Amino acid sequence: MDAGRTAHGSGKWLFLGGAIVSEVAATLALRAALDDPPWFALVVAGYAGAFTLLALVLREGMPIGVAYGIWGASGVAATAVLAALLFGDPLTWPMGLGVVAVAAGVMTVEIGAQRAVAARDAAAATPPASAAASGPEETPS
Repeated sequence: MDAGRTAHGSGKWLFLGGAIVSEVAATLALRAALDDPPWFALVVAGYAGAFTLLALVLREGMPIGVAYGIWGASGVAATAVLAALLFGDPLTWPMGLGVVAVAAGVMTVEIGAQRAVAARDAAAATPPASAAASGPEETPS
C-alpha cells in the first residue's frame, strides 16, 4: 500500500465528502458575502479546503473523472437545495428533477468506475494466454 493511502480506500470518500461540504459552504458564503463582506473569509477558506481535499482524493487513487464528476454534480445539487432553504431561491419541479438526474448520474459514473477497476484487476491477475498454453519453461542442463 502506498504511503498516504488507507487500507480499504475509505479515506478517498471521507476526503471527497469534505471537499463537497467545503465547496458548498464556500458557495453559500459567497451569496451571504454580497450583503455582509466578512463572509468572504469563509469563501476563501472553503474553496481552498475544497481543492486541497480534492487533491487528497486523487492521491488516494480515485480517477479524476469520477472524483470531479461526483464533486461537481453533488455540489450543484446541494447548493440548489440549500440556497432554496437558506435564501429563498426558487427550486421548481424541473430543478428538482435535475437534482434527481444529477444523483442518478453520479451513481452511474461510480458504478461504471467500479466495474472498470474490477475488469482491470481481473485482467492483471490472469496470465496471458500464450504463457498459459506453453506450459512451464525448461531450463538447459
